[in-house]
Amino acid sequence: SQLQLQSLMETLSSTEPHYIRCVKPNNLLKPAIFENTNVIQQLRCGGVLEAIRISCAGYPTRKTFYEFVNRFGVLGPELLEGSNDDKIACQKILEKMKLENYQIGKTKVFLRAGQMADLDARRAEVLGKAARIIQRLMRTYIARKQFVLVRRSTTHLQSFVRGTLVRNLYECMRREAAAVKIQKNVRRHKARESYLLLQAATVTLQTGLRAMSARKEFRFRKETKAAVHIQV
Repeated sequence: SQLQLQSLMETLSSTEPHYIRCVKPNNLLKPAIFENTNVIQQLRCGGVLEAIRISCAGYPTRKTFYEFVNRFGVLGPELLEGSNDDKIACQKILEKMKLENYQIGKTKVFLRAGQMADLDARRAEVLGKAARIIQRLMRTYIARKQFVLVRRSTTHLQSFVRGTLVRNLYECMRREAAAVKIQKNVRRHKARESYLLLQAATVTLQTGLRAMSARKEFRFRKETKAAVHIQV
């Protein structure tokens, strides 16, 4: 047994044992049954409640300066400009957040119970506000991109419609001009035919009148000559 004990001690010395504190939920040893009084009594007897009370009375939250600045630097980004000292940055952030009863150590910052939750809440608020700003800018960018696309498409459509309307108007004007030209040529042709017909009729009438006048004058001269001949 001594050898076994020595072997056990050697095994424990060569390892890193972890102890788990178990709590018996009920005296019946059945599942899904919790006896609150019995559980609290076990925690009280085991010193768990006292350890929690002592932890809350002290500084349960301990963060290195780098971890603290890396997590809560968003609460005061302007405080980190031009400063490479994490300790000074931690001090400035805590002063800006107006926290009290904290301690600054050599390598860590010590916070009381609830202060970390307060800082996390403020950090979540800042991140939420930043997320809303980013979302607003992204929505603005997407809306503007869609607007530019719709405007470009509308411009192209308007240009196409205007071009079609102008082409149709030009075609109508061209046909109208061609119709006017055809009408002008037809009217000129009809007017020329009427003029030529009237000219031919006038020439025929003038010819007949001149011939009748010439025959009448010839008959008069003939009669005059016969009269003179008779008289002689």
